[in-house]
Amino acid sequence: MVPRYSRPAMVSIWQDLNRYRIWFDIEAHAAEAMAEIGDIPEAAARVIRTKGGAKVAAMTEADVERIAAIERETRHDVIAFLTWLAEGIGAESRYVHLGMTSSDVLDTCLAVQLTQATDLLLQGIDAVMAALKRRAIEHKHTPTIGRSHGIHAEPTSFGLKLAGHYAEFARNRLRLEAARREIATCAISGAVGTFAHLDPAIEAHVAAQLGLAVEPVSTQIIPRDRHAAYFTTLAVIATGIERLATEVRHLQRSEVREAEEFFHPGQKGSSAMPHKRNPVLSENLTGLARVVRGYAVPALENVALWHERDISHSSVERFVGPDATITLDFALHRLAGMIEQLTIYPERMAENLESLGGVVHSGEVLLLLARAGISREDAYKIIQRNAMATWSGLGGAQAGEVRAKNFRDHLMADPEIVGRISPEALDVAMDARLHLARVETIFARVFGPG
Repeated sequence: MVPRYSRPAMVSIWQDLNRYRIWFDIEAHAAEAMAEIGDIPEAAARVIRTKGGAKVAAMTEADVERIAAIERETRHDVIAFLTWLAEGIGAESRYVHLGMTSSDVLDTCLAVQLTQATDLLLQGIDAVMAALKRRAIEHKHTPTIGRSHGIHAEPTSFGLKLAGHYAEFARNRLRLEAARREIATCAISGAVGTFAHLDPAIEAHVAAQLGLAVEPVSTQIIPRDRHAAYFTTLAVIATGIERLATEVRHLQRSEVREAEEFFHPGQKGSSAMPHKRNPVLSENLTGLARVVRGYAVPALENVALWHERDISHSSVERFVGPDATITLDFALHRLAGMIEQLTIYPERMAENLESLGGVVHSGEVLLLLARAGISREDAYKIIQRNAMATWSGLGGAQAGEVRAKNFRDHLMADPEIVGRISPEALDVAMDARLHLARVETIFARVFGPG
C-alpha cells in the first residue's frame, strides 16, 4: 500500500492489530461453541474469552513485534500468534485451536476483512453517486454536444452524460453487494475440510457470530472462485471510475474547455509554464484504475490450486487484499470530490455545439426532408453535400472577408430544398432543445420519479 493513496479507515482493516483481533475472535467463538456441545470445559472457554480477550484488547505494536519474533523461529504465522496468546491464557490455552487447522483462521479472517473493506467501498460508491446525482440534476437541461469517435454527433445534455455514469455506479453497487455476499463465508472444518476433529455446529456458531455464511465445501480452504469474483468486481468498478475520469480529461482539453477540475487557490499546474491547469485528479484516477484492474488476473489465477489446497494463493492475497481495496477506496472518494467540485461551462458547451456551423443537426433535417416526400437515399445525399460544403468552409474566411456560409445558409440555397421545406420548419429542426425532449423520461428511469 502507498500512503499517498490510502485512507486511514481502510488501512486499519489490514493492519496487524485488526488481523490478530479477528484471529482471536475466531478462536474464542470456536472454543465457546466447543463448550456448548461438551467438547471442552465451559470454564476453559470462559478463561479463553476473558484472559485472551484482555491480552488482545491491550495489544500494542510491541506485541506485534513479539509475534513476529516467534514467527521468525517457528516459520508459521498462526502458530506464532497462538504461542503469544497462550502466554496470557495459561493452562486453558490447550483448548484453543482444538481440532482446527490454520486455514480455518486465515480464510475466515480474510472473509471478515473483505466484508469490512466492502462496507467502506459501498460508502465510497454512495458518495460518488450522490455527487453525480446532484450535478446531473443541476445540468439536466444544459445543452452540450454528444460525440461519437471523438467527433461532434448530435446534441445531448450534460446532465444526461452524468446520469449515464450514475446508472453505471448504481449497477456497480449491486455488483459489489453481490460480491460481498459471495465472499462472506466461514470455514471451520479442519484438515482437508472433513470435520474429522470438529463438529459442524462449531463452524455454524462461528459463522453466525461473525456475520458470515457457512462454506458448503471448504476442502481446508474456502474455494478461490469466490475471491476471483470479488476482485474482478473491484476491477469493473475501477473501470467505471476510469471511464468517468477519461470524460473529464477530454472535456478539460484546451480545445474543448467544457468542464474542468476545480483549480484551488495557490495550486500550480507546471514548474515551467505558469498558465497550466491540468486534469491531474482524473489522470491520477486513470492510473489508480489500472492498478486495481491489475489485481484481477492474479486473483483469477489463484482459483486453480493443487488438490484440496496449497498456499500459492497466500502470497498473492497478502498483496491483493489490502492493495486493491485501499486503492479503490481512495479512488472512489477522490472521484466523489472531483465531481462535487467540477467546474462546468455551459456557455462554452453552447459555443462548441454550434462551432461546426449547425451540421450537427443534419439528422433532424434528414427526417424533415423524408417527411417532405424525398426518399431517404436522396435526402441523405442532399444533406451530406451541404454538410460537407459547410465543413470545408469552416475557418476559410480571412479577415475582412464575408463569413463562410453555415449549414442553414447552404440548405436554404439548395434548389432541391427550396420550396420543399420552409425556413420556419428548418429552424425548428435545427433547435438543440429538440434533443432534450425525452430527458425527463430518462432521468425518471435512472433516479426514479419526482
